Amino acid sequence: MSEASLSPTGSVPDRRARKNVAVLMVAQAVLGAQMPMLFILGGLAGQSLASNACLATLPISLIVLGSMLSATPMSAIMQRFGRRTGFMLGTLGGAAGAAVATLGLLQSSFPLFLLGSLLTGIYMSSQGFFRFAAADTASETFRPRAISFVMAAGLVSAVIGPQLVKVTSEMMVVPFMGTYITVIVINVIGSALFLLLDIPRPVAEDQELDAGRTRLDLIRTPRIAVAIIVAMVSYALMNLMMTSTPLAVVGCGFSQANASDVVMAHVLAMYAPSFFTGHLINRFGVEKIMGTGLAILAAAGLVGLSGVELENFYLALVLLGIGWNFGFIGATTMLANAHGPAERGRVQGMNDMIVFGGVTVASLASGGLMNCAGASALEGWTAVNIAMIPLLALAGAALIWLVLHPRAA
Repeated sequence: MSEASLSPTGSVPDRRARKNVAVLMVAQAVLGAQMPMLFILGGLAGQSLASNACLATLPISLIVLGSMLSATPMSAIMQRFGRRTGFMLGTLGGAAGAAVATLGLLQSSFPLFLLGSLLTGIYMSSQGFFRFAAADTASETFRPRAISFVMAAGLVSAVIGPQLVKVTSEMMVVPFMGTYITVIVINVIGSALFLLLDIPRPVAEDQELDAGRTRLDLIRTPRIAVAIIVAMVSYALMNLMMTSTPLAVVGCGFSQANASDVVMAHVLAMYAPSFFTGHLINRFGVEKIMGTGLAILAAAGLVGLSGVELENFYLALVLLGIGWNFGFIGATTMLANAHGPAERGRVQGMNDMIVFGGVTVASLASGGLMNCAGASALEGWTAVNIAMIPLLALAGAALIWLVLHPRAA
């Protein structure tokens, strides 16, 4: 099925959009299962391989760094060659990263394991574009729901991923190696899904006639700037807290199975609201939903500070997932409505580079705060939750400014 060019004045019926959304939902469910698997075990595997406990979450940080470094070239590849090509390259990166990480575990080599994690970021970057691909062929009315439906498919991956960790993490003599081999298989099988995509792209001639705004012009557009800030903060805070959760749960005396269940509850909470987030955006406005997301993220931090019982971890991580959903889907919708087709590659690549740059810093900070900010897991977990405050203040201030200055926006 060819990826036909889209006329700048033409329209694509939502029938095509719905088909593409269905394909992307399956991809999100199947391929997306690898992300909770890697985030559950990345810190634990890093802790077993690293000579310094402060570097335990460095593998997760490098996954996010790889995603940040891949975002701009991945977006450019999709703009020139189509979404299908970019998504298949993503699965190739995911399979290669898992293979190298497997070799690192087999040889007890932390540097090799880190290299595999960095390559895995190529897949994470491509998965980040699923939400934009859902919007490509959708009408303005269907767009928020298209994005939400694709994100909602993460519910399946939220269940599959942690359960696969339980089944595969100890299935081989080398701990965790079975899980990484399973990730290779997931990427190989899942790559075939993208043969079914039918997403048009602007042809070169159209881009020459209407190249759109420069990156500087785009980032100076208030709605684009605020969308990027809120997306970055929502994702960074989610990653900051989630990355340290397995270490905190195990460090506070609970089991690895408990940690997997807490993360599964979190990932379910990330995607379950997606069934109605798009409807809420259409009804109440994107700004209100983004603001609600930031408020729920703040509530997650407060619950995290209130205690370290297993119930606290569950509630904090569920709130974290819901807050991320509202903030991130809201920001994605705002961004998707603020640029034209010729600007797609530029603005989406820039967005994900900035977002995952912030997430990389948060992931690095997570390990340092968790393992080195105090003498116990309790003190480290407290530091993680306190660290959320300045980022929430930044995103909240940006969103409030946008609401109070509609004319400038």
